[in-house]
Amino acid sequence: MVICDICGNDIGFGVLVCPFCGGRQELQSGAIPAGGVFHKVVNLELGRPVVESALRKLQTELEDGHRQNLRVMTVIHGYGSSGKGGAIGAECRKVLEYLKGKGVINTFIPGEEFRVRSGPTQELLRRFPQMATNVNLNKGNRGITLVVL
Repeated sequence: MVICDICGNDIGFGVLVCPFCGGRQELQSGAIPAGGVFHKVVNLELGRPVVESALRKLQTELEDGHRQNLRVMTVIHGYGSSGKGGAIGAECRKVLEYLKGKGVINTFIPGEEFRVRSGPTQELLRRFPQMATNVNLNKGNRGITLVVL
């Protein structure tokens, strides 16, 4: 068995259109093997780095994610101790916006918008139903951002 390129459900080898989401499949060699990793959590604030170091780590993790055929990454960037938002989070989202415009990432969802009634979240859950059990769903967590590769 292999996993659908779009929604992550188990589909049979050689299936060109997923029976769950209707998504057209890439070549089977690019599919995630059954039981493969589709989601990863990356903590950019670990060790309290300066912004530049955190952004380098983000870039490295995104490159690794693409190589590993990862689908979704939860980036923990923190919200800052002032309660006004942290520098790492603000800069991280600027970089993600740039990478989205360049086509390097598909999209990203700020943690405060990661709720069931949000259009981008509904699209994410349609593609990856496993994310419906994510602990951050509907929590309004400003210290994270979900990246769809």
